[in-house]
Amino acid sequence: MPIPHDLTHVLIELYDKISSWEQTVVKDSGLSPAQMHAVEIVGHHGEMRMKEMAQRMGITTGTLTVMVDRLETLGALHRQPNPKDRRSYVIVLTDKGQQLFNEHHKLHELLTRELTTTFNDEEKNMLQQLLSRLVQQF
Repeated sequence: MPIPHDLTHVLIELYDKISSWEQTVVKDSGLSPAQMHAVEIVGHHGEMRMKEMAQRMGITTGTLTVMVDRLETLGALHRQPNPKDRRSYVIVLTDKGQQLFNEHHKLHELLTRELTTTFNDEEKNMLQQLLSRLVQQF
């Protein structure tokens, strides 16, 4: 079944608009969008091993190590020994990191409310289901 040209265009346009919005709201935090994404992942999922976080972000563990070094310097994240495996570390949010996550998450919720303000509950549920299916394909 062919993909409608308009669907591709709309998906790209939505991605561009969300990326632009994200750049705008992250700049006041003192973090880059990638750094904020790292904070968000830990904020949503709790402590995790470096390898797992790198996989979630789609980056190498080497790239993540540099990012976590910077986020530790900024006081947002902290590495601590993994209680289940002495050979590895887990990443946890600091109090500052939790605050950054909470503030940024509120902005995401506000954006979601604004984007779906004209949708009824059934449409919101349908959108959530369709987007979840898309996410599972990655």
